[in-house]
Amino acid sequence: MKWEELTSKQFHEVVTRNPVCVLTFGVLEKHGDHLPLGTDFLNVHRLAVLASEKEEVLVFPPFYFGQILEARCFPGTIAIKSSLLMELVQSLLDEMGRNGIKKIILVNGHGGNNAFLTFLAQSQLDKERDYQLYLYQPGSEARTKLYQSVRTTKWHGHACECETSISLANHPHLIHMNEISDGEVTPLMRLSHIPNLFTGLSWYANYPHHYVGNAKAATSKKGKTLQDFDVEELATFIKNVKEDITLPILTQAFFKETTH
Repeated sequence: MKWEELTSKQFHEVVTRNPVCVLTFGVLEKHGDHLPLGTDFLNVHRLAVLASEKEEVLVFPPFYFGQILEARCFPGTIAIKSSLLMELVQSLLDEMGRNGIKKIILVNGHGGNNAFLTFLAQSQLDKERDYQLYLYQPGSEARTKLYQSVRTTKWHGHACECETSISLANHPHLIHMNEISDGEVTPLMRLSHIPNLFTGLSWYANYPHHYVGNAKAATSKKGKTLQDFDVEELATFIKNVKEDITLPILTQAFFKETTH
């Protein structure tokens, strides 16, 4: 169920019956020359909607603000101030809670959000709230094996064979396969002379064109295979969250101890 498509009365009825909501995260950034700027939020929101058809849950409208400062050098990127981003998302979560949502599931579609969302989840411990936050972190062995078996290219991770395949399955009219250049794009390793290093420019140092691998190998059939698997895994996670009674108990115990 899509939040934005319900009437106020319908929303109240849904939340009263099932106060759980999925909030997806993407960004607006360059995805090579063949994928749309909104690839991340378009795909992850579609994933959540499909999962909600298998396991009933409310899905918040597409949210396209996230951590993407490293792509500010490319046209079309929207990167807001880090402190504002944190405040914006926390305010959104609190508003969802005010509307009766008791469990919020965060589903990420952009790699650059990983650290931000983990920190956001940890930050919920600064004070007790009337809702629980569940950050979905896919990475099962079965998922890894499936992605490895489907792709034919070695390098992937952004606008690559896998991401392009899923995009072809979701919105083929937005994909420009003719814009993909020949050959496989591999990391330039321009900061490899400093082992164990991470900086805000680590990604740019490897992929200055914001593109990895060779997306020419992408097909909608591959995308459908990957998408179907991810939908099933997310639907299972949603079911587990809906049935969970342990995290609320642990939260209550934690904050009781912090006040003594």
